[in-house]
Amino acid sequence: MADLNARSFARVAIVSLAMFGFGYLLVPLYDIFCEITGLNGKTGRLDETTVVARYQPDTSRLVTVQFIANNNQGMPWEFRPLEPSMRVHPGKVYSAAFSARNPTAQDMVGQAVPSVAPGKAGRYFNKTECFCFNQQPLAAGETKEMPLRFIVDPNLPAAVTTLTLAYTMFDVTLIN
Repeated sequence: MADLNARSFARVAIVSLAMFGFGYLLVPLYDIFCEITGLNGKTGRLDETTVVARYQPDTSRLVTVQFIANNNQGMPWEFRPLEPSMRVHPGKVYSAAFSARNPTAQDMVGQAVPSVAPGKAGRYFNKTECFCFNQQPLAAGETKEMPLRFIVDPNLPAAVTTLTLAYTMFDVTLIN
């Protein structure tokens, strides 16, 4: 009987460890899946020299890129795009910027999380430089202009004429 209990315990322990491991790996696996498929508005990250060599600008076509800034609940920063939208030629590198201001009396750290709509178009929106790649520390009362450089893949389906790039700013001060 004791041998049966030991085997049962070992099986339960192995299953529990496997479930924990699967749960632990689920977020990185989901991020990789979204990066590959463009699902959930995840966007690509490319080196700018690679981009310039890879794409030929399509000057016969214009795509509107809208910029939206949101704060996560409890994030007191003032966060906004400097331009609400741009008309861009696919295949050409463009620059935009967002502004963040910490109106509080304490130093804080923010992290922006991007999303592109329509979701399936996310695979055609590539950033070469983005404030979202790193956490953004702001001193009390500090304002910061944060750069974004991007390119819309010329293979973007012709039916897509507008892309919306939205950022949500999270307070990650306590995480550091």
